Amino acid sequence: MPLEQKNVSRRAFLKSSGLALTGTLAVSAVAKAGEGEKRSLQVWSCGGLAEAFIPSNKRYEKENGCAIAYTGAFAGALGKTLLGGSGRTEVFAPRVLGLAKKLKAQGKMLSYKPLCFAQYGLVVPKGNPANIQSIQDMAKPGIRVVLSPDASPPGGKASMVVLKKAGIIEQVQKNAVVRGDCVQTALPALLNGQGDVAVAELRLTRLPEFKGKVDWIEIPEKYMPPPPMPFTIGVMKWAKNIDMAEHYVRFILSAKGQSCFEKAGFIPAMSEKGKRLSVKYGVIDA
Repeated sequence: MPLEQKNVSRRAFLKSSGLALTGTLAVSAVAKAGEGEKRSLQVWSCGGLAEAFIPSNKRYEKENGCAIAYTGAFAGALGKTLLGGSGRTEVFAPRVLGLAKKLKAQGKMLSYKPLCFAQYGLVVPKGNPANIQSIQDMAKPGIRVVLSPDASPPGGKASMVVLKKAGIIEQVQKNAVVRGDCVQTALPALLNGQGDVAVAELRLTRLPEFKGKVDWIEIPEKYMPPPPMPFTIGVMKWAKNIDMAEHYVRFILSAKGQSCFEKAGFIPAMSEKGKRLSVKYGVIDA
């Protein structure tokens, strides 16, 4: 029975994998079940990529008759199960290049390629009532800033690095009227009149609860924090059919697959900017 989207607890997932951690599993999608083991593929990714993987997986299933069992969750938690040996998947798309490198060094990821890159910017209410024009405007007296310094990685730390690089972190902290522990749950403060601006990824503005209700202002690349920018995708040693797993990765990196990531607010790795960022951050085909 097809199932497009099902929310389950990350705790339950990790417990079944032999590692109990707190949190919430972002997305699990299984389609076209029962078509046979040889025509199915298990894919894990960072939960932030779910809005891109779900439509791209549907395209792949339709064109290739292969059932994709997809799980999107906190990449750090999934990575721990894979590094610790209690978790297994056939294709993995983690955030932070270091995790892909560790998995490959352990022989658990056979190869990895650049998938996409995050885009950080300023999120303001629709119409930009406070007339925010640049990141420096966040430091102006009277500007109401929405911060999430304690958000799970990379959300909280990344936004603070951006502010530090811009040289405005102290003043922005003084301007903070909301201090949340999750970027996504803090952003509604922009919609209800509590705040004027927040630092967040473009992908969040594409979510249903924010789409069309906020504006997004790009932050200069020089302020970007390197670690959370790249996402990679790789074939794991547990792939039952290596050729099929590699075929899936090629599809995700094709124009059809990458268009889903661009629509979801990411910079596709195969775009000109994505290719430049792959070189800049050292995300090379391995």
